[in-house]
Amino acid sequence: MKYEYEDEVKVKGLSLGIWMRLLPYVAKQKKQFLFAGGIIIVWTALNSAFPLFTSYAVNNFVVNETTQGILPFALLYLGVILVVGLMTFLWVKLLIKVETTMGMQIRRDCFIHLQKIQVAYHNTNSVGYLIGRVMSDTERISGMISWGMTAMAEASLVIIFSLIYMFILSPPLALILVLIIPVAWVIAWFFQRKILVVSRKVREINSRITGAYNEGITGSKTSKTLVIEDLNSAEFAKLSDNMQRQSVRASRLTAFMLPMVASVGSIALAVVLYRGGFMVNRGLLDLGILSAFISYAIITIDPVVWVSGVISEMVSAQVGVERVTGLLAEEITITDSPEVVEKYGDTYNPKRENWEPLIGEVTFDDVTFMYPDGDENVLENFSLEIPHGTTVAIVGETGAGKSTIVNLACRFYEPTDGRILIDGKDARDRSQLWLHSSLGYVLQNPHLFSGTIMDNIRYGKLDATDEEVIAAAKIVSANVVAERMPEGYNTEVGEGGDKLSTGEKQLVSFARAVLANPPIFVLDEATSSIDTETELLIQNAISHMLEGRTSFIIAHRLSTISHADIILVVEDGKIVERGTHAELIAAGGHYNDLYTAMRLDETDI
Repeated sequence: MKYEYEDEVKVKGLSLGIWMRLLPYVAKQKKQFLFAGGIIIVWTALNSAFPLFTSYAVNNFVVNETTQGILPFALLYLGVILVVGLMTFLWVKLLIKVETTMGMQIRRDCFIHLQKIQVAYHNTNSVGYLIGRVMSDTERISGMISWGMTAMAEASLVIIFSLIYMFILSPPLALILVLIIPVAWVIAWFFQRKILVVSRKVREINSRITGAYNEGITGSKTSKTLVIEDLNSAEFAKLSDNMQRQSVRASRLTAFMLPMVASVGSIALAVVLYRGGFMVNRGLLDLGILSAFISYAIITIDPVVWVSGVISEMVSAQVGVERVTGLLAEEITITDSPEVVEKYGDTYNPKRENWEPLIGEVTFDDVTFMYPDGDENVLENFSLEIPHGTTVAIVGETGAGKSTIVNLACRFYEPTDGRILIDGKDARDRSQLWLHSSLGYVLQNPHLFSGTIMDNIRYGKLDATDEEVIAAAKIVSANVVAERMPEGYNTEVGEGGDKLSTGEKQLVSFARAVLANPPIFVLDEATSSIDTETELLIQNAISHMLEGRTSFIIAHRLSTISHADIILVVEDGKIVERGTHAELIAAGGHYNDLYTAMRLDETDI
């Protein structure tokens, strides 16, 4: 079994241009970042000054062997500690707020954008990919901006303030550390780049392991029936061993880097002690200043590792920045014009008082259509008038392209050329929400939302009473589903409705569509997963339900074909025949062959 995963883009270096795409979100937190910047400056200035206190204490109390003036010194020292502690508290509190707020804003914008984006985008991007972008990447990005970048600022300021204090105390000794610090930087940067490459491999393998877990759990029944547990286990063991090797390699590189950088720090400390001791012995330097430089030799090396580490993490995280900003930049190709929005409102602010009643007349006016990722027209100069109350059946073999016409009529796609008229007016001259609110769509594999059976039916009409919900359920025999459940209509359906069978989910979705009472119905092979007995129960209800309404039926069973007013036969994505059932049978063409084959199949059953 092969576990698919998305290969990460191998970014070779830090690109500030990519990170600049997040400026709009940083701008929303401008006050917080400015406040955090002020806190960091004060914190690092005071924290870097602690060696100065050591220097003063050595020169005034240790060397002079006196405690005179130690009380005010101790109080001042304690005051600085308290201020540093307060700054640390405010800093952490502020950054937690920035991280959570920014993450929430990015996730919210991604979610809203995914709600608005066209169906074609969802058809070409997997759910796992989108969830990863919206959840994992946004969390990592917000954490990097809030904690990573401020940590880099902190480390940089520690080095800067320390160098300033050192040059004030003794320029010759400060110059020694200035010459040694870049050596630590080069070592840390060299190892961090190698660690980054290995870490990417670890994350890549981890994605595959996650996929293996998902496949193993969701496909456990299939694995047992195919008796491939041993194969799955072998594949999983191979992935685990590979991840272990790469993780050990990353740890080994880290283990090499840390002592080497520490060695540079030790060398710096040794040089400072040697040179400083010589200067103290000659009377050129106070002992207190030497003790301060010993501290600075230690505290200026660690930030070098921090900065190089943050930069490496930024290089790795910018892959996520590209993905998230790319998602947000994905063009929404099906939009309402400003004039339409002004009159009818949009999805989140509808002006329902301006909506005209939808009758249900649909006209395809010289429509040509090509899928966004296609290279040839699916429809060419297609025209069809569908009067109010007409039932249109679309038939064809699996994969023939039966959903194309329905997707165009529902404005999930827009014609490449030509027009689709709703009640005699171009669909683009009315809002999408106006049209979609008038659709009753029942899918072959319907989706139920987490909640109860009652909740899911009520999605068809949010203000419906319990009595209206139950009445709608009875029309299509969905009450049978509720009545055999322990908690009736209050039974939880589970995630995606996984506690119900496919047939039961279809019955609930039928009830949801009936409750909405729309002027246009779309049945997308909606009875294909319902057993024959259940289908007989709802066929009569469907015929009454469709009466007086325009309906599109993507047909699977014979019972949904013969009564249609218009039958369209689709082959290889194109309409090859149209007419009534009797006309098409008499023509003896593709429909007749398909109809005959379907009858034979049902007879065999």
